[in-house]
Amino acid sequence: MAHLNYIDYVVQSTPSATGLPFLSTQGHHLISVKSSRILKNHKHRKLHFFRVVCQFTEHETVANTKLSSSSLPSDACVTSSTPGINVETRFWKWQDYTVRYQVAGETGPALILIHGFGANCDHWRKNISVLASQHRVYAIDLLGYGYSDKPSPRNALPNSIYSFENWADQVLSFRSEIVKDKVFLICNSVGGIVGLQAALNDSNSVSGLMLWNISLRMLHIKKQKLFARPFVKAFQNLLRNTDLGRRFFKAVATQESVRRILCECYHDDRAVTDELVEKILLPGLEPGAVDVFLDFICYSGGPLPEEMLPDIKCPVFIGWGEKDPWEPLELGRAYGSYSCVDEFCVLPNVGHCPQDEAPELVNPLIQQFVSKHAISSA
Repeated sequence: MAHLNYIDYVVQSTPSATGLPFLSTQGHHLISVKSSRILKNHKHRKLHFFRVVCQFTEHETVANTKLSSSSLPSDACVTSSTPGINVETRFWKWQDYTVRYQVAGETGPALILIHGFGANCDHWRKNISVLASQHRVYAIDLLGYGYSDKPSPRNALPNSIYSFENWADQVLSFRSEIVKDKVFLICNSVGGIVGLQAALNDSNSVSGLMLWNISLRMLHIKKQKLFARPFVKAFQNLLRNTDLGRRFFKAVATQESVRRILCECYHDDRAVTDELVEKILLPGLEPGAVDVFLDFICYSGGPLPEEMLPDIKCPVFIGWGEKDPWEPLELGRAYGSYSCVDEFCVLPNVGHCPQDEAPELVNPLIQQFVSKHAISSA
């Protein structure tokens, strides 16, 4: 029985027809080589994405596939589908809370994948096993999300539990107790603020940061117009402290609403599958999720990316889905000017969550960035 598999790679040069990698003919067959997208970084270099599709016999996996090193461009970064890699779900005790995480891979640099608002480590399901072929990969549910504990914020000061500072402490404790090595932090959306805060708190533990469509925090109090601030604050208090907020959450926490929200932030609606809707929705139906949701949407304080980036010591890669309706690309471009930013890469026709919508683009770029900086950070 035969099945299809693929190998992806990203190069800065344009390989000629004879320069494309080939597969050995021992039991499997090359079907096609596709150049599907051209990416651009802030230095205006073009990055060419290629997918090699091949057919394998029943007993083969992509791990048996041989690439000719003489034909592979020197700047290529290869990634592949890896059906043979096992992804384990585990739980870790942090302070008095139980935290879920997923882990795969036994060798290579360590990565911690940090999700965005309303998501969880399942949002990295298209990345973990691929990256684990060359890395030790950990994806974590931030406190309050996924299947991590959701302590009630009602008897605490607003945003004292669910804050970027507390989540950064969680990530750094996880690195110290579970990973026990320096890490690359791979982040999406508000997870990028968590990653930045962690890198500021302990620069010696973080080898590099990848920020995918980092939150601009447009509702931060410093970005609100002066006349609007008291009205925003009053509305936030209304949501957090009355039944209005619970009714709002109830309306949002349905399959139809989650699908609609995802279709808004993903450019390609085909990526919004029943599986994705379920992965996002079900943890949001867990006890305590409504209070976490209301506490965070009323969070207008805390750090801003533009205040943090000047003090970051490690190299930073910023990737941006061109079609993100929530975090506009034109505003995000300004982050590419900070000295710590190694690359600012735009992904065409991709929305707010590139790691899930376009993993064939994101995975090779992660491998390329980590490979570039793992040696220098060792």
